[in-house]
Amino acid sequence: MISFRNFALRRGERLLLSDVDLALHAGSRVGVVGRNGCGKSSLFAAIQGEIEPDRGDLDLPGRLRIASVAQETPSLPDAAIDFVISGDVEVHALLRAEAAALAAEDWDALAATHQQLAEINGYDAGARAGRLLHGLGFRAETHGRAVAEFSGGWRVRLNLARALMTPSDLLLLDEPTNHLDLDAVLWLEQWLLKYPGMLLLISHDREFLDGVGTHTLHLHEGRARLYSGDYTSFERQRSEQLRQQQIAFEKEQAERVHLQAFIARFKAKASKARQAQSRMKRLAKLSGTEAVRAERQIRIAFAEPARLPHSLIRLDHVDAGYQDLRILADVGFGLEAGDRIGLLGPNGAGKSTLIKSLVGELPLLAGERSAHPDLVLGYFAQHTVESLHAGQTPIDHLRALAPGTTTQAFRDFLGRWHFAGERAFEPVDAFSGGERARLALALIAWRKPNVLLLDEPTNHLDLDMREALAEALSDFSGAIVLVSHDRHLTGLVCDRFWRVADGRVEAIDGDLDDYAAWLRGRGGKPAEPGAGTSASPPVSSRRESVAVRRA
Repeated sequence: MISFRNFALRRGERLLLSDVDLALHAGSRVGVVGRNGCGKSSLFAAIQGEIEPDRGDLDLPGRLRIASVAQETPSLPDAAIDFVISGDVEVHALLRAEAAALAAEDWDALAATHQQLAEINGYDAGARAGRLLHGLGFRAETHGRAVAEFSGGWRVRLNLARALMTPSDLLLLDEPTNHLDLDAVLWLEQWLLKYPGMLLLISHDREFLDGVGTHTLHLHEGRARLYSGDYTSFERQRSEQLRQQQIAFEKEQAERVHLQAFIARFKAKASKARQAQSRMKRLAKLSGTEAVRAERQIRIAFAEPARLPHSLIRLDHVDAGYQDLRILADVGFGLEAGDRIGLLGPNGAGKSTLIKSLVGELPLLAGERSAHPDLVLGYFAQHTVESLHAGQTPIDHLRALAPGTTTQAFRDFLGRWHFAGERAFEPVDAFSGGERARLALALIAWRKPNVLLLDEPTNHLDLDMREALAEALSDFSGAIVLVSHDRHLTGLVCDRFWRVADGRVEAIDGDLDDYAAWLRGRGGKPAEPGAGTSASPPVSSRRESVAVRRA
């Protein structure tokens, strides 16, 4: 059990949490939720002893084994599978001792090491690590590749696999799904359901929270409250709690008005003085229930396109890939006004390749791309957020798109995307990941596209912003192609699904639940990319930028 008693936590001058009293029990899987900046990651740091509480106590069981995902991975020459195995420190040390004893032909030491490995089931470490890598999307032939050869997103997956490999009583996961495709998210969800220890999970993916959580810890305005149940259950409970609080507030205010009126009327009358005194005591004892303060709702919108032709863009008999590396074969895919298509499939199977082919960014290996003259594309790539210009403000970014527009017009537009006042003039360097993603979406919206091609737009967005994006996309009159591991967003926005797997692009007759069933039917086997490709690409030299293009 983990106990917080009169716990307070400060980061710099800012008090994040105060007067926290709660207990977390072994075996519980707790979703930690709250708006960005409320202290979720700082709470994890306090549990790991990285920062000290400002006040109160945090009691952890003795010899508690904690596992968490490292934030960075150095460019190591170690093989991916060895890096994952090293998460089990004891097994990894024994395997190294075994290799050293064998090299030195020290048979006594070798025998002792064999016995120790057998006692802790150390010889299945390679198989366990292989299953973790497989579940997270690494093909078998990549398990021996050096860590340094993988791109940033795949190194995040390696860190996650290493954390899952680590023997632990408490597992801390901070946004573990951000760099996963939907296939890997579904696999991780099932893995966590079997995890025997306590899980604390920070996530902005409500479907994932619902699938995993037994409890929800809500951080809000410096307080922490534990709710029983998953995220949807928490929302219902909190809504009812706020309703009851408002009822109590209104009842108390009515009583307060009545008491004050009686006191004002009769406190000077000798015959009523005792009753007035009694009411004054009652007034002093009223609890002071707070009114429910409505949280500011985030709303964004994509403007009506200037033109919306019926047939927008089409690929006919297209082979797509890079130079002589074919990833997709014989693709036939078209977009018409009002289409809302979700692309499903594992990373590396070709979803981003298909989108780049639609954009026209990737030269086709074969086939034809045709586009309407009035086509205006809004393209959000996986690395769009990173391509914002350091040192420049939101106003600067808009001025690059429309040099002749007035500053006031820019300010009005940015205000609708919640960059009000001086925020519009602040350099993006200090923006959070969520703010940078919101700005990137705003830059796309500025040009009034009639087609939105969105490749993982939610990675840096919190729950409120994801809901706002879902509403905005639902109201958008143009066509949408969406790649996202967020099932809630995908389910709300998309009404048709295409599967990208085994080098093909094929329509699915069904929804996300049918796709999950299809994955289970494959026994978790990852889809085969096109010939010569790998589901685990090395470091990429390409940088994808904010793009709103006219074809």
